[in-house]
Amino acid sequence: MSNTETSYDLMVIGAGMAGMAAALFASSRGLSVGLAGSVGGIDFSTGLIDLMAVHPLKDQRLWDDPWACIQALRGHSPQHPYALLEPESMSRAIDEFCSFLADMGMPMEGHTHKNTRILTAMGTAKHTFRAPRSMWAGAEALRSKAPCLLVDFHGLKGFSAAQIREVAGADWPGLRTKRIDFPGWKEELYPDHMATALHAPELRRILAEAVRPHLKGEQFVGFPALLGREQAEAVRADLEDLLGTRIFEIPTMPPSLAGSRLRAAFDRGLPPRGVRLYSQRMVLSQEALNDGGFRLRLGKERPETTIRAKAVILGTGRFFGKGLVAERGQIREPVFGLPVHQPVKREYWHSQDFYDPQGHELNQAGIETDSSLRPLDEHGKAAHPHLFATGSILAHQDWMRQKCGAGLAITTALKAVESAHDCLRTAPLSRDTTKETSSDMAELGKAVKA
Repeated sequence: MSNTETSYDLMVIGAGMAGMAAALFASSRGLSVGLAGSVGGIDFSTGLIDLMAVHPLKDQRLWDDPWACIQALRGHSPQHPYALLEPESMSRAIDEFCSFLADMGMPMEGHTHKNTRILTAMGTAKHTFRAPRSMWAGAEALRSKAPCLLVDFHGLKGFSAAQIREVAGADWPGLRTKRIDFPGWKEELYPDHMATALHAPELRRILAEAVRPHLKGEQFVGFPALLGREQAEAVRADLEDLLGTRIFEIPTMPPSLAGSRLRAAFDRGLPPRGVRLYSQRMVLSQEALNDGGFRLRLGKERPETTIRAKAVILGTGRFFGKGLVAERGQIREPVFGLPVHQPVKREYWHSQDFYDPQGHELNQAGIETDSSLRPLDEHGKAAHPHLFATGSILAHQDWMRQKCGAGLAITTALKAVESAHDCLRTAPLSRDTTKETSSDMAELGKAVKA
């Protein structure tokens, strides 16, 4: 372990969508930022930005206008994290996030006040707020039911054009499919290898020649989302020129290439903005210091780096991201030992019906916060003035069923960053650190809030 400490204004814990967005927003506001956490979770993203589509859950009502849906949600679920955010701030967060992706060569498309229906690998239509431009023509094809050819490849697992037509073709008579060989590939296909290979113009020309004989006047051609890695939009546009039809990608099942594109964009784009990435490094221990900041020890199995931070944003996700840990009798938050809102008894974690459309009480578990997104202690007060939380670790939301995962991550990340920024500006750390002592915040977790 290094004997020296590296200091930041803000340390972000969690390298998923929420953590990456927080680091981006903080760096744009002039804060020095470190980010630690396990990468890979963001690979399970579809590449779509869902803001809000379903409310109330018991009725499974789908909304075309996400802002109207959020307004209705605020009235019925005042504890939902969205109830702590202003629509203007939420809209600004989405715009700033998408502007970054555009700078990284991943432009997004969408409407100001309307969700868009995107064709999925299951053949269903997903309501989303923003979609990669490489998928956008598919929304138009789905809406207009124009003649469309879906192409997949021999040897590619997890994506079947025929499966999509089986579900979506009932009211889309002009939807056809064709399975072809991927040019020059005889062994088992991997999306990552295929995407990288398509960066070569000659391979794209050969692929277009393989598809052209199967066109029967279709206006659209859909492929699985593997048309290039960092250059997806350029690959799609070139195929469009070569075939003379509108080309679009269909998001594949997770983990997906669309998700790894997002991770790669942050890996490329955050360091030039001054963000120090501690990839695959976990917070093994933490101390709350008397000067108002934190000392964090990072590493894999043993401490390797010591970080001193004026403020911390916790964006470690729920169970998949290990932001919450389910034990036999309780759910706990492992980094700071924060109280977790959870069902009173374990037998209430799940409903009798596993497929209950309302979900399970467990799906609403998480960290409760004040209006600045500061986690609450067992007394309902801010656990620490410089500690904030963002993303799916927040309580009283079911992002998966409400179709608000990426939107929740991005909009709460901006709120947490702006709260931290304001806090550091109006209440800077004590200058007297000579009498520094520390306290273990895990004490907070002794009383687990039911």
